[in-house]
Amino acid sequence: MGLRIAIFDDNKNIRESIKMLLDTVPDFEVVGSYCHVLDCISDVRESRPDVVLMDIEMPGMTGIVAVHKLKSEFPNIQVLMQTVFEDDDRVFDSICAGASGYILKNQLNTKLVDFIRELQFGGSPMSPSIARKVLNKLQEMPQFIRPGEAPDYHLTPREKDVLSCLVNGLSYKMIAAELNISYETVRSHVKKIYEKLHVASLTEVVAKAINQRIV
Repeated sequence: MGLRIAIFDDNKNIRESIKMLLDTVPDFEVVGSYCHVLDCISDVRESRPDVVLMDIEMPGMTGIVAVHKLKSEFPNIQVLMQTVFEDDDRVFDSICAGASGYILKNQLNTKLVDFIRELQFGGSPMSPSIARKVLNKLQEMPQFIRPGEAPDYHLTPREKDVLSCLVNGLSYKMIAAELNISYETVRSHVKKIYEKLHVASLTEVVAKAINQRIV
């Protein structure tokens, strides 16, 4: 079964360009294309996508608010934000709202397919600078788990190494270099970490690791 994808962007040309690109991938299926997010819940309920491509700047209601609504209603859906500037605080806000990653609009033609693949296999395409912002925000939150009381998620030592790197804001490539393993091995470990921790985004991974003092 193919990966189902929905596109939310108020620019018709961008929507059509993305659809044309994704239509060239045999196991991708664009199941919806929308110019606003005011009806995002009903749109997603009807089209049933696995991945949503969401523009941050949308008319009537921002993509950030839409992400929050979608993740509340469909917690397992993966959302990839589209933005112009990666250091924009709105990118950080969208990640905190539940987005799994983001892509710069000038990267759509060259990296979109790879980024969707990364989401598909449990990754979160995101720059270290944004991951660090998320980490700093989470560290300000109260700690509810005392040392020694963290639940046992049966992570292997190597999975804990990878999780520690994620918490410290390292990208997949940086983790591969740090641990002297391949990029694909990092991706495999991250997928298992997501499964064992029962999470669906990098934000949730970091939050659970910090709040439950797993590493």
